[in-house]
Amino acid sequence: MHKNAYLGLVLVIAVLLVLPFVLPNSYYMDLVIRMAINAIIVIGLNLLIGFAGQISLGHAGFLGIGAYASAVLPTHFGFHPLLAMAAGAAATAVIAGVVAKPIFKLKGNYLAMATLGLGIIINIALRNEAQLTGGPDGMPVPAFGLFGIEINSDQQWYWVVAALLVISVWASLNIIDSPFGRALRALHGSEVASQVVGVNIVRYKVSIFVLSAVFASLMGSITAHYIGFVTPNFADFFHSIELVTMVVVGGMASVFGSIVGAILLTALPQALATFEGWETVVFGSVLMLCMIFLPKGLVPTLAAKFGKGD
Repeated sequence: MHKNAYLGLVLVIAVLLVLPFVLPNSYYMDLVIRMAINAIIVIGLNLLIGFAGQISLGHAGFLGIGAYASAVLPTHFGFHPLLAMAAGAAATAVIAGVVAKPIFKLKGNYLAMATLGLGIIINIALRNEAQLTGGPDGMPVPAFGLFGIEINSDQQWYWVVAALLVISVWASLNIIDSPFGRALRALHGSEVASQVVGVNIVRYKVSIFVLSAVFASLMGSITAHYIGFVTPNFADFFHSIELVTMVVVGGMASVFGSIVGAILLTALPQALATFEGWETVVFGSVLMLCMIFLPKGLVPTLAAKFGKGD
C-alpha cells in the first residue's frame, strides 16, 4: 500500500477507536453500526463497479442470501450461527460463480438488466418460500454467539463491525495493489488491450463478482443477527440501487470513497426526516446536485482538487 492509503487506514482505525466514547446515546451507536455495515458492502461492490468496471443492479440479492442463511439454517436445521454464516457465503459464491460467466458475456445495458433480473429472482424466491423464510412477513433470527459469548449489546456489535470494517479496508487496499488489482484496472480501461497483454478477462470478471457477492452475503448475515429479524426487503431492487448510489456518490475506484458514500447515504434519510412528506424529493435533489458538481464522486473530486490520491 502506498503512503496515502496507509494514512487513510490509520485514520479509519483512529476514528473507530474514538467513536464509541463520544457518541451521546444508543440511537447514534445504532446509526454508526449501520454505516459501518453498509461501508463494508459498498467496498466490495466498488471493487466490482469502480475498479473492474462491471455493473451490478441486483447486489442486494446476495445480501438477502446471507441474511436468510443465518435465519433459516439455525432455526430449521440446527446450524451454529457461525456455520450458517459460512454456508450462506459458500452458497452465494457458488450462485455468483455459476451465473457470472454467462452474465459477463453481456455489456452495457444488457449486463445491467441481467444483474437486475438476478436480484429480482432471489427476492421472489425469498418471498415465495414461506415455509422456510416466513414469506413477505419475514422471520426472527437467533442470537449470534461465539466461544460461548452471546453478542447482544450495541457496544459488542460495534466492536465486531468495526473490526470487520478495518479488515475489509486493509484487504481491499492490498487487493488493489496486487497483480489481481492491476488486472482489474486494466480490464476497466480496455478489455481488448487487457486480452492482448494476456489478461483472462472472463476469469477476472467472475472472480471479482464472486468476491463482491461474498462481501454482501457475510454482511447480510451480520445485519440479520444484529437486527434480529429478516424480511425480503433485504434483497429488494431499491436496496440494490441504494448500494450502487453509495458507490457513485462516495467515488468509484476509491476504497475510502466507499466509506464516505455509505456514511452520507445512511445518515441522509435520518437527517431529512424533518422534511415530512418531502424527504424523498430533498434526497433526490441532493443526489442530483452531487452528480452535477461532483461527477467523479466526493472523495476522488476532493483528492484531485487538493492534489492527493486515494
